[in-house]
This record gives sequence, C-alpha cells and structure tokens, in this order.
Amino acid sequence: MPLTHPRNLLMASSESSSGAAASGPQIMRRSRVQEGVAHPNGAHWDGLGVNFALFSANATKVELCLFDENGETELERIELPEYTDEVWHGYLPDARPGTVYGYRVHGPYEPDAGHRFNPNKLLLDPYGKQIVGELTWDPAVFGYRAGSDDTTFDDRDSARFMPKCRVIEPAFTWGRGERPRIPWERTIFYETHVRGYTMRHPAVPEGLRGTFSGLGVREVLDYVKSIGVTSVELMPVHAYVDDDFLLAKGLRNYWGYNTIGFFAPQPRYMATPFVNEFKEMVAKFHDAGIEVILDVVYNHTAEGNEMGPTLSFKGIDNASYYRLLPDRRRYYINDTGTGNTLNLSHPRVLQMVTDSLRYWASEMRVDGFRFDLATILGREPEGFDEGGGFLDSCRQDPVLSSVKLIAEPWDCGPGGYQVGGFPPGWAEWNDRYRDTVRAFWKGDDAQVPEMASRLTGSADKFNKRGRKPWASVNFITAHDGFTLRDLVSYNDKHNEANGENNRDGHSDNLSYNYGVEGPTDDPTIHEIRLRQMRNFLATLFLSRGTPMLLAGDEFSRTQGGNNNAYGQDSEIGWIDWALDEEGVALAEFTQKLIAIRQALPMLRRGRFLTGQHDETLGVKDATWLTPDGREMTDESWSDGNARCMAVLLDGRAQPSGIRRPGTDATLLLVLNAYHDVVNFTLPDAPGGREWDCLVDTNQPELDAPPSFGFGEQYEVTGRSFLLFMLKPDASRQEGEAIRSFKHVMAAFQKACADIVLVPK
Repeated sequence: MPLTHPRNLLMASSESSSGAAASGPQIMRRSRVQEGVAHPNGAHWDGLGVNFALFSANATKVELCLFDENGETELERIELPEYTDEVWHGYLPDARPGTVYGYRVHGPYEPDAGHRFNPNKLLLDPYGKQIVGELTWDPAVFGYRAGSDDTTFDDRDSARFMPKCRVIEPAFTWGRGERPRIPWERTIFYETHVRGYTMRHPAVPEGLRGTFSGLGVREVLDYVKSIGVTSVELMPVHAYVDDDFLLAKGLRNYWGYNTIGFFAPQPRYMATPFVNEFKEMVAKFHDAGIEVILDVVYNHTAEGNEMGPTLSFKGIDNASYYRLLPDRRRYYINDTGTGNTLNLSHPRVLQMVTDSLRYWASEMRVDGFRFDLATILGREPEGFDEGGGFLDSCRQDPVLSSVKLIAEPWDCGPGGYQVGGFPPGWAEWNDRYRDTVRAFWKGDDAQVPEMASRLTGSADKFNKRGRKPWASVNFITAHDGFTLRDLVSYNDKHNEANGENNRDGHSDNLSYNYGVEGPTDDPTIHEIRLRQMRNFLATLFLSRGTPMLLAGDEFSRTQGGNNNAYGQDSEIGWIDWALDEEGVALAEFTQKLIAIRQALPMLRRGRFLTGQHDETLGVKDATWLTPDGREMTDESWSDGNARCMAVLLDGRAQPSGIRRPGTDATLLLVLNAYHDVVNFTLPDAPGGREWDCLVDTNQPELDAPPSFGFGEQYEVTGRSFLLFMLKPDASRQEGEAIRSFKHVMAAFQKACADIVLVPK
C-alpha cells in the first residue's frame, strides 16, 4: 500500500500505525516558532535565534523536544511547522546556545516495509554538535516490546534513558596559527587513543587525564614532537555508545567504533562542557607542527540490526539511512559485521557524511581522516565502485580533496578486500605489508620476493594511475592486534580479560615467542626479542611508503598478550609511562630511525623503484643482491630457503619526472632473517670508495658510523637489519653528492645526540 505523502498529514493525529500514541509531557512553556529554513541541517544559532532542520523522507510529523540544561526534564514539544524538499524545519527566535533538545518523529511502524517510526522514542539529531548525558540500556530505548520480535510496537517513553543534543556557540579564535600541511612523502603517522594515551601520564593533571585537554599538555606535545612523527592519528572521537553486553561484563566500548553522532565529540573525552576544548587541542598540535588525523566510522551506527535500539537514524527514516535487503526490508544488509550498514547511495545520507567531514576539516581544522572499513563507503548496490558517489564526492570537493584521506580498504561483504583498489588521491592501510614483514622476520619460507615488493613501496598494488609510494600506509602493528612487544613475546592471543573465553580476536598473528610464552628472565630470548623489535622498527621507517607507528611501540608497550583490547578501558588498554632503561633506549632508537628517514630522500621519494636499467642515465635505481654481493638471479629469487637479502638504492637515479640524474646519497639495506650470522660482502658502487654503517640493529647504540671498504665482509648477526650509506669519493665527485652526504651525517649526529623527552 503506498504511503500518504507526509505533507498531507502535517495536521494528522500523532497516533502511530499500530494505534499507540506518544504520551505528551506536561507543557511548561510555549515558545515562539517560525517557519525557518531547510538548510543547513541540524541546529544553527544565527546570533538571534536557532534554526532546526531535520531530513526525513517518510515521516508524517516531527516534534522538537526541549529539555532543561541537564537533559533530565522535558519542558516542551514543538511541531516543526514546515516541510521543504524532504526536510522538516522551524525557527525559534528565543532559543540560544546551550539549548538541550531531541526529536520525536511520527510515521508508520511497518518493519516489513522498512519503516520503524515510533514517536515514543526520543531521537538524537544526526547533525547534533554536542551530546549531553549517556545512554542507559533500558527496554524503553527499543522500538519493539521487550521479549517480543521487532514487528511489535513499544509505547514506553525513552527520553529519560537517552542522551540529548545541545545547541553550541561555534565561535573560536584560532589566532595566527597555520595548518602544518606536511607533504605526503614526509608524513609519519602515530596512531593513538585520546583516553589511553594520557590516563597514566605523570605530567598530565589527574582531572585532565583521558581528555582532549590532556593531550594538549605541554609535556605530551613535547614528547610526541621529539619522536619525529608528523601526524597524530586519533582513534574514534565521534560520540559513541557503550555496548550493553560489555557493560554487563563490567567493561565498556574503549576503542569507540560504535558511532551515534558524526558531528559531536565523545563527551567522555571532554574535561570541560565546551566543544571548543577539541579546537584548543588541535591548535596546540598545529603550533607544535603536528597534524591531527581522525579515525572515522561512517560505515555503520550503534543502532545495530532489527533487534537493536532506536536512538536516532532508525527512528528518523530507517528506509533512507540504512541498506536493507531488497526483498525483505525488515532486515539489514550487514557488510560491516556490526548489524547494519549506512546507505551512502542515498543522496541525503551521502550529504550527511560529507557535511560531517567538511565540518571537522573546516570548523575543527583537522588535517585528514582514516576511514574504518572504507570499502563500505565505495559500495553501490552492485558492489564496490571506485567511481561511487562517496569517493567521487571526496575527489571533487575543494575541502576534502585538500586533506589526507586514508582508507582501511576492506569490509565483510562480497569482494570486500580492495587493497590497491582506491582511486588516486587516497592512501590505504596495507595489510600485505604488515603480514609480509611479520612472516619474513619470523623466518617463514619463501618470503624474499614478497618482502622485496613491500620494502620498496608495494608497486604491485599502487603503481597505477599516477599514484605514488605514499599511497601505501605501511604498518607492523595497529590498535587491532598485538603490540610490537607482544608480537615477539606470544605465540597465541591471551584475551581472557575480555570475558569471551579467549574466542575473540585474531588467532593467526604471525607472531613468535622465541621459546617462552610471555615475560621471561632468559637473557638470550630477551635479547632476541629486543633485536626483533628494532628490526621491525627499522623495516618500517626505512621502507618506501608512509609509515604508521602504534603509540607505545617505540618504548616496548605491552597489553599482556591481549590482541583485542576493544573493551579494555583499563591498564590493559592504557599506555604505561613508567619506562625502564630498555624502553627509553628503544624510543631513542626509534627517534634516530625517523631522523635518518627524513634526511635520506632515497627512502621516501615519490617514485616507485623499478630495478630497470635507465639507458639515458646509465643507472639502475634498485639492485637486489645476495650475501656474496652479487646481483640476484631468477634462481636466487625462487630459493624458498633464502633468509638474507639486500638492495642497493642508487642516489643517481631519476628523482622526478624530469629526466636528470639524482644527487642523493646511495644506500645499501641488508636484511638477515636467518637465525645465525651471515657473512655479507659489501659491493662496489659508482662514485664512492667505502660504506658507512648508519644502522645495525645488533648495535643500536652506534654513535659514530664505522666505515667499510668495497669487498669487505660484514658479519651480519642473525636476525638483524643494517643500513649503509655510500661515502662519496671526493677526488672524483665534487658538488651535490658531497653536500648531500654531509647533510645526512649532520642529521645522523643530531639524532644520536638528542634525548627523547620521555616523562620521568
């Protein structure tokens, strides 16, 4: 049966299709209301009053509900008087910033047709800029009757169990600070958690710990800057809710991948009642020259599937906001594995997501976004499409195309794995890099060819359509999985604290404990683990691509073997700043690696290495070598037992699209994943006379690089990584090569002399 058009029902009864009506509150006052305007969506104060606008294509009436400042008492319901282009709107000339509100939306409750309107349920504004209060998991927040299926209708009022929205005053004085605008080829991401990073930080006042203000404390900023990372990537900061099954176990949603408000910061992360606290944090990071990247979750919401609660989108216009099964619209398409999938094929939903991104990029001045399960965002009804509406919107948008866009390029749906499949302008998390590097250093068979590709930018995935090596975001560890220390300390996950009998989390981690599961006093095992951590860090920062470091890995942070700490808002998930000498030493080693990377253009150039001989320049940009110093043959590449490899990066290779020789330092990277010493013969290289050893993960304390002549054999310790730089022959090659060498050496010496500002 076709629905009656909403405009014709503006004056109809608020009674739902089931015959149940919303119970009205005692009217405490009667506000003046005018028609207002349909754009922009959300609640906007214009200096005189507040305009409210809410999209719903299928509602029959929308009521604006006003509350006291704490969101506890409903003061008034105001029917939005106008409906324009599927947007309900009204203007309150007496409303001001600080007004607390929510919506009740009327319409048919027909789950089989995809409609779940229930005016007894208070709803959050999808464009709400600030959230007041927290969700209480009561049966009243569900649209159907407790103990029944979702086709029943529940008439209990949910308002007292629901968070509300607050109208904000957006004004903020940014001063003269500029965005850092770090070039992609110099970018180094640092993934961390707003709460977990400072909950145990000794320099952060107790009242600021776990908040945006806590991240802005000077000692925190000084430390982050001292490492050398350029861009802090914050795990989700959008307003989210705690899952009821976690609360029942005494846990809560720590990571935050359960969004309910795409414009509002998570209240738990605020030390003040003002949204500008987030802006102040961003301003401080920018003043320190550090970018702020947000991990965002636009693929699903906290409302779950048909058995989930009615908190916002489901009650505003379920059939528009979510992807529903075409032939059974009572049920949700679940390509996310979380119960529902946002329908970005709908123009108004696409508008909401892009409006949200522009708000955070423009009003909040963040520098980029990492998109959780980003394949979802490129999905159209027929599957993933790199020319889909959302990806095209970002590409042409003058704001979004100018910030960093990073995809997690997979989801749970068919054809969901899309590493390398995103369009130009996007970077992507490269899990092939993660898995290959882990397998190589673990000593698995036949890893050399794959490792060669990952070390040089993963051209097999990204070298197309003018994309650059920076499109590959290289990582060894991330929030999801083992920390670096746990990666070399545990064969198996230990997630018992999650209350799921250790069934959750990945079981195949490509990890190795070297003889003992967990902590050990065995000095031999301990030393191997430390060296392997240095190997992973050296590989990460000396590979082409964009490195991403998980916060705390630089000083050997552990989660006790828990590889799925999503519910651990506790010492398991928080960073421990009580560092021992080994932790400090590893942080200093990390700092040195980053300084070397930034000083050596051959490690971060915007061109893929081909290994082909350039006839014009007489140069081969990359030459792969066996331990005897000779170029690898087809037989060498196919040797599944090979564990040691090297690559010579010629600094004379073409640096850009202009056909001219380069003048960068020539480098030699040696990787030995074999468990014992390998004697490596140092090769000849044009324009030099000897090699300076900048990095040996078996000797992390190197302060002055020792020199070695061509043809000398270097004893490469089992499981170690080395970086050599060619010392130019001054008698044959004056000019840029010499100056480049001196510049790199100065940067090396500075990195060795600097002290990492580790809190005491």
